[in-house]
Amino acid sequence: MDNPLQLLTEVFHPTYRVNLSLERLDGSLTLTLSDAQGRVVKRRISPAQCRDRQLLLQLIARVQRELATPIPAPVPIDLETPPPGYVRGLST
Repeated sequence: MDNPLQLLTEVFHPTYRVNLSLERLDGSLTLTLSDAQGRVVKRRISPAQCRDRQLLLQLIARVQRELATPIPAPVPIDLETPPPGYVRGLST
């Protein structure tokens, strides 16, 4: 199989900054992808996924699907206005 680290870098770079780090003594890696907007995705890559091209390609496909999913906009919360039905001083 080709070098899994090279494959991961080729798939996601230059759209994402790719960082691979050794996480555990068992050979697990952490893949960290970040983009210009500050979006960060982290995935643990098992030694089996590094050795088996098919497993690695499945992981890549899952990450690509996640990256393609739009991030919902945060819902603004008005902390100054009490919720409907709220009466100050009453306890339930």
